[in-house]
Amino acid sequence: MDRIEPRQDAAPVTVVVIGYDDAAHVADAVRSALAQGPAVGEVIAVDDCSTDGSGALLDALAARDPRLTVVRRTTNSGGCGTPRNDGIARVSSPYLMFLDSDDVLPLGAVDALLGAAVQHRADVASGLCVRRELPSGREVEWQPELYAKASVVARPARRPRLVRDTLCVNKLYRTDFLREHGVRFPDGRFVYEDFVFTARVLAAGPRLALVPDRVYVWHVRRAADRLSLSLDRAAIDNWQARLDAHRQAVDTFLDASQKRLARAARAHFLDHSLRMYARELGLRDAEYRAQWWKRTRAYLATFDTADFEAAPAPGRVAGRLVLAADEPRDLPRLKEFAARPARLLPPYARAPDGTPVWAADLPRVDLEHLRYRPMRLLPVCVDAVLRPRAHGTRLGLRLHELYGRVADAGPRAVDVELVDRHSGEVVQRRTARWTALDERGRDERDLWSASVALDLAGLGRAGTWDIRLRLRFADGSHRDTTPHAVAHPGVLRRSAVPSLRAGVLLVQPYATHSGALAVRTASGLRGAASVVRRKVSRLLH
Repeated sequence: MDRIEPRQDAAPVTVVVIGYDDAAHVADAVRSALAQGPAVGEVIAVDDCSTDGSGALLDALAARDPRLTVVRRTTNSGGCGTPRNDGIARVSSPYLMFLDSDDVLPLGAVDALLGAAVQHRADVASGLCVRRELPSGREVEWQPELYAKASVVARPARRPRLVRDTLCVNKLYRTDFLREHGVRFPDGRFVYEDFVFTARVLAAGPRLALVPDRVYVWHVRRAADRLSLSLDRAAIDNWQARLDAHRQAVDTFLDASQKRLARAARAHFLDHSLRMYARELGLRDAEYRAQWWKRTRAYLATFDTADFEAAPAPGRVAGRLVLAADEPRDLPRLKEFAARPARLLPPYARAPDGTPVWAADLPRVDLEHLRYRPMRLLPVCVDAVLRPRAHGTRLGLRLHELYGRVADAGPRAVDVELVDRHSGEVVQRRTARWTALDERGRDERDLWSASVALDLAGLGRAGTWDIRLRLRFADGSHRDTTPHAVAHPGVLRRSAVPSLRAGVLLVQPYATHSGALAVRTASGLRGAASVVRRKVSRLLH
C-alpha cells in the first residue's frame, strides 16, 4: 500500500480504528473517535475482511461523515498488526492514534494528548487507560503510577518504568516520528503485537509527554462468545506467543543499546506476565502445565542475575522456583505467592545454615529477603473460613508465623472489610483482636486466631464481595492482604440465609483464581438461577 505523507495544513489527528467481525461494537468505537471534535481530521477504519456486515455498517457511517474513510482488506490478516500498519500508511495528519473496534475514546481524550504533544514538542503523548469489565462496569486503571501527574520525559531510558505500559492505544504519535524510524507492528497473526511496537517506539528515543487524563476505555468482555486474542489464555500457544513477543521486545532494546530498558522489561515480565499465568496454572491440565514449565524455564535461562534482582520479590522468587525445579511443583503455594498481594503458605523451610528457603530440597530458592523486608511487604498468610448461618455469619481467621517476623511485630488486631467487587465500595467494616494459639504442642507464637461477625443477610441483594484485611501489629506496622480460602470439604459450600430484604439469600464462599476467599450472594429463586448461569458461563470460557 502506498504511503501518504502528512500534510501540515491537515487537521492535526487521525484515529486508526481496526476491526474484524465486530458489527456489534465498531460503530460505537468510530463514533467515539468522531466525537472528539475538530482536532480529529480523519478516522480511518480498517476492516480486516469481516463477514458479519461490519463493512456495510462502516460504509453507512462514512456516507454521513466525510471524515471517515473505510479501508477494506481482501484477506484476513489474523491479527491486529497488519490492519494498523495499513492505517499508518494511509494517515495524512501530523499525529495519529489507534482504537480497537470494541473499545472507545472518552470525550476530551484527543485534546488532552494533542495539547501535551504540541506544548512539549513531544513525539509521543500518553495518558491513562481504564479497563472496564463488562457487563459489570467495574473499572481498573492501567499503570496508574505512570500517570499520577503530568510530566515530560526527554528520553525513555530516564524512566525505565515506561516499559510497563505495553499498550499502543492510549498514546498519540507524531506521524513523521514513526515513519522516520520505520516503526511498525509485526504483521500477520501476532497476538501481543503491542509489546513489540511499544518497544520499537521506546527504543527510537522519543520525547514523551505524560498526562493524568483518561484517554482510552478498554472494554474487557470475558463472557463474549469469542474472546479477544490476549484474553484467550487457555492454550499453551498463547503463552508461547507472549514469550515470543517479549523476547522480540527485549531484543529490540538490546539492538538499540538500551540496556536499562531491556532489564526493566525482563523485570516486568517476572512481576506481571509470570505471576499472572502462574496464578492460572491450577486451571490447566497436566500437559499444559508441563509445557508451560518447560518453555518458561528455557526463556528464564536467558535472564541474568541483575534481571532477577530488578524484579519485585514475588516475581523474582517465582522465576527462581521455575528454574530450580525440573518439572511443575508446589503449584498451590506458587499460585498464592504469585497473587496480589502475595501470600506464602506453610511449611516454612530453612537451609542447614538457617536461611529461609522455599523448600528444604530447593535451597537455591532462598527467601533471605523475608528477614529484612518491612512488614507492609511481607507475604504473610491468613487462613480463612466463612460459615454462613441463619443466626449470623462468622469469619474465622488464623495468622501464621513467618520466620519469626510476625511474632516480633506482635499481632494486635485485624480490620476486615467486605468490598463490592463491582463498585469497589466498602459495605461492611469490622475489627477483631488476635489471640495466640497453642495447638498440638506447637509454640504458642506460631498461630494467632480471630473471629469476626459479618452481616451477609443484611446485604439483601445479589453480588460478588471481596474480603480485605489489614493486619495491625504492636510495633505500629501493618500489612494489607487478602485471606487464603481454606478448601476443606464442606467449607466452601452454598448456604441459604434468611434475609428481611430478600426473603432468602443464597451465600456461596469460594476461592478466587489466586486462592483468596470471596463470596457470592444471590437473592431468591431468580438469584439462584443467576448463580447457575454464571457458573455455566465460567465453565464454558
